[in-house]
Amino acid sequence: MNRPGARAARGAAPRHDDRRRTFPAVPPREAADGRFAATWWGNAWVGALERTALDQARLARGRTYAERGRVDAITVTPGRVVAYVHGSRIRPYRTEIRMRILGDEGWELFLDEATARPAHMAALLDKEVPHALEAVEGLLPAPGDLLPDCSCPDDGFPCKHAAALCYQAARLLDEDPFALFLMRGRGEGELLAELSRRNAVRSAAEAGPAAPVLPSVPARDVLAATRLLPPPPPPLPLPDRPGRPAVFPPDPHAPDPLALDLLAGEAAARAHAFLATGQDPLAALGPWQDAVRLAAAHPGSGLTASTRALYRDLARALDRTPTDLARAVAAWRQGGPEGLAVLEEPWDPPAGPFDRARPALLAAGHAGFRPWRNRLSLSSLQLRFGRDGLWYAYESDSGREDWWPRGVPAADPVEALVRRPGG
Repeated sequence: MNRPGARAARGAAPRHDDRRRTFPAVPPREAADGRFAATWWGNAWVGALERTALDQARLARGRTYAERGRVDAITVTPGRVVAYVHGSRIRPYRTEIRMRILGDEGWELFLDEATARPAHMAALLDKEVPHALEAVEGLLPAPGDLLPDCSCPDDGFPCKHAAALCYQAARLLDEDPFALFLMRGRGEGELLAELSRRNAVRSAAEAGPAAPVLPSVPARDVLAATRLLPPPPPPLPLPDRPGRPAVFPPDPHAPDPLALDLLAGEAAARAHAFLATGQDPLAALGPWQDAVRLAAAHPGSGLTASTRALYRDLARALDRTPTDLARAVAAWRQGGPEGLAVLEEPWDPPAGPFDRARPALLAAGHAGFRPWRNRLSLSSLQLRFGRDGLWYAYESDSGREDWWPRGVPAADPVEALVRRPGG
């Protein structure tokens, strides 16, 4: 999942505000397949440049300039990419690429696509651009979308210095695709805050009705010395589920808000379990299961700074990637420990419910499922039969074999395909 050099680029964070970022010169390197850029979105940028160029000779010299490291630090602001490029003269040329920023409707489409599925948000968390976002018109450059300008006397379109900047910008996008979003008008902090807000709204909608109002005694009655105190209220019944902790505001002099949130949530969940059963519910979990449970218990999308750190640290401690953890969290939220087992452990079910599933799916208009062990697969939909006798639905982009849990499990395979949380 991680691209070559991405970790190094993340470790050396550039100095920037949210609408202006300056990146150090990207060292020359070649993609594994011989292309200039290493990612599909970096190569989309290169393709827009090469289909626009009027002079292939200037384009080739610009690529050579980029490969030889003649492009200095690159500054990115909305609608503009600027750098100094060294040519044949001693003094470098000031070179820039201008482009159109994305309008409000385009950003709404981007945000809707990015929050539509856990896989898309996990990819952004891991500095990847999901292929689904390719459908957002105006996000990736089209031929003629990149407008070069340079202080050199060459009137080529583009000149070799502007071509060099375009090629080097593609490598920059390999390392940090949020630079592309900034070019189109939104800074990383602004974008992550909006994604997190939308996810919080969705999480709140899925959380169910608000907790009931608890009985209380007015303070004036308790403190009135001349009045007979009323009897205390009866013991409260055990709630159906532990409550969620309060939102802890960040404070440089206080513990980390994420740590406080996790401690309070853990205490509430374990206390509720002890009151209900008298047993520790975590005793049977292994390290990976407990890490997944811990991440799943934390509300939010994983796109705030604190939650990104949680995913990164938990995944690193168990030699996994943040995407592995995000997928496992989705399975845990789908079906708890059994949902995680369905994600990670194929098995051979006995004849019976599994064999009856295919005729039922065919009767419901779902034909062409391919069987393999406990799984039935189409190009973008999959059903997995769990050891608990329930069917678990999965989805993937067509032809990618990148399966993510969806909906809630059901005893009927057709129902599992259409059920959603809260449905």
